[in-house]
Amino acid sequence: MRNYLASFNILNEKDISEFSKLTTPKKLKKGDYFIEAGNMCNEVAFINRGMLRSFYISSTGEDVTYCFFWERNFVTAYSSFITQTKTTESIQALTDVEILSISREDLLNLQESNINWLKFMKTLAEQEYINLENRVFLLQRESAEMRYKHMLKNHPEYIQTIPLNYLASYLGITQRHLSRIRKDSLME
Repeated sequence: MRNYLASFNILNEKDISEFSKLTTPKKLKKGDYFIEAGNMCNEVAFINRGMLRSFYISSTGEDVTYCFFWERNFVTAYSSFITQTKTTESIQALTDVEILSISREDLLNLQESNINWLKFMKTLAEQEYINLENRVFLLQRESAEMRYKHMLKNHPEYIQTIPLNYLASYLGITQRHLSRIRKDSLME
């Protein structure tokens, strides 16, 4: 975590040490929830080990995978965390997970007491916005085949570790369609 925080060249060693002291180590077993829909998110966590997925239940009752969270990244139900309203998403461990959690209150106190944390949080929010915009453009502009190829090129770890039903949902296609695309791409 220290290396990740330092990589932004915003926080100094004192800032990072102060943050580290406020974190609490937690473990989630495969299938456990970081947060479930209907609850309010009051924490952010840094993933030391493991993988999680964010999903929601559509109006037709379908489980729709929204995004994945990997090691050396932060995870939270962002909208709920910001607005302090109940979340519509659930974040679930796809593997055993080890995280370092910090409360919303502690994080807000850091931001109020130190401009570096405000800059850091702004940078993270900007990155998340760009990631979300790229995902929307990809879903709206590209075919399923192109979305799969993009994932294969940019996130090969997804293909190797995520169950097909979650991958298909993430790509906005059926599992059968994904199997056909995978088969065709192997023949190329």
